[in-house]
This record gives sequence, structure tokens and C-alpha cells, in this order.
Amino acid sequence: MKKWIVLLCFWLPVTSFANEILTLDWIDLVPEEERQQFNQNQMPILNHDGEGAQQTLVGKVREELNGSKVKIPGFVIPLEGDDKAITEFLLVPYFGACIHVPPPPPNQIIYVKYPDGAPIQQLWDVVYIIGTLKTQTISHELAEVGYLIEGIDLQEYDDM
Repeated sequence: MKKWIVLLCFWLPVTSFANEILTLDWIDLVPEEERQQFNQNQMPILNHDGEGAQQTLVGKVREELNGSKVKIPGFVIPLEGDDKAITEFLLVPYFGACIHVPPPPPNQIIYVKYPDGAPIQQLWDVVYIIGTLKTQTISHELAEVGYLIEGIDLQEYDDM
């Protein structure tokens, strides 16, 4: 009987930890050895000189985050949906990324699949997306993407 109690004590914390949602900042998606490529505001350092700037493809992902349930804030770039709801979108760390300025590195763009459909009126400001994070490379006409989230919830951003 004691053996079962000991095993149960070790098992319970592991299962409760596995269900926790990690709240991430964008810099958390960048491996430690690449963080010097970001400024003090956690923005990628970009070169705006010369011809049209291109996305830098340097940007490894953090494999240890694969399969984690996460919550991360960001701006939405709609990809799929209709006039009422968006079912697939890019989540980016700053307004205008991939549209008005060169795309951030692949580890700073998340492809989100949100089958329930996010109401369009919720997508103009920063939102939190909650779901399962996968380290998956996706090539899209707007940018190379390093992560995918299978979204289960979308919330208004609250910086409090």
C-alpha cells in the first residue's frame, strides 16, 4: 500500500504541471543564443538601408516548447475565414509586421489555426491566443513561420 501512495505522490504533481498554461512573451520563443539579435524592447534588430528589406531566416525555435499549452499576446493578420470570423491567422509581436515592414524572424511569427472562428471585431487590437504550441515550419506567401498554435481560446489583452 505504501508503494502505491508514494507512486501517487510522484504522479500527481506531474499531471497537474502538464495541464498548466505557460504565459509567454515573444522573447521566450527565441533560443538563448539568439537573443542578442533583439533590442531592449524585445524587437528584432532590422536593417532598413538599401532595397526592400527581406525577412531574416535566422531564427531557431525552442524545441522544448513543442506540445506546451501556452498563452501569448499579439497582433492578428487574418488569412482564412469570412466576414464574420477568422479561422486561420498569423500572430505577430508588433503592429504592421508582415504587412508594412519586413516580417520578423520565423521564431517571431506564429501560424494560428482557430477552428471555432475568432469574431472579426476582436481582432483589431492586441489579443491573447491560448492553445497548444508546436514547433513547425510553415511557408506562407507573407513569411516563413516557425511555430503553430492550435487555438482553443482567444481573449482580450489585459496588461495588468
